[in-house]
Amino acid sequence: MRTHSTGFTLIELIVLIGIIAILAAIAFPRYVMLEVEARKALVLSLGGSVNSAASQAHYMWILQGQPAVISMEDQSINMVNGYPDEASIDNTLMDYTGFQFNNSKVARFRKVGAPAPNTCMVTYEDAVGGNRPAVTVYTSGC
Repeated sequence: MRTHSTGFTLIELIVLIGIIAILAAIAFPRYVMLEVEARKALVLSLGGSVNSAASQAHYMWILQGQPAVISMEDQSINMVNGYPDEASIDNTLMDYTGFQFNNSKVARFRKVGAPAPNTCMVTYEDAVGGNRPAVTVYTSGC
């Protein structure tokens, strides 16, 4: 009389666990790198947005007759040398969710949840002497 056993043998289970472990060892680092690349892309995108918002505010300043304060989207923007000052650059942006804004000395948008937020951020410095404001993007700590 023949009996059929159902299920896996111990050797088959060990081989299956080994294959799953190898696949996990390959997939996990790639998943972690995707998270880092996504944070870098967000920071780079915000840097571009800050640059664009500063340019748009500059054009609004020219159109409104170069006043000390302009209005954009019902927000008051203080202007310095024709560009938004560090304290009000955040008012030129529609949304910077996921970033913490701080404007002590230099305006900083730090990425929330980054391993090293001080090197995963965008900085904005006031325009000086007819030059554009300095927008710097840091992604080494993302």
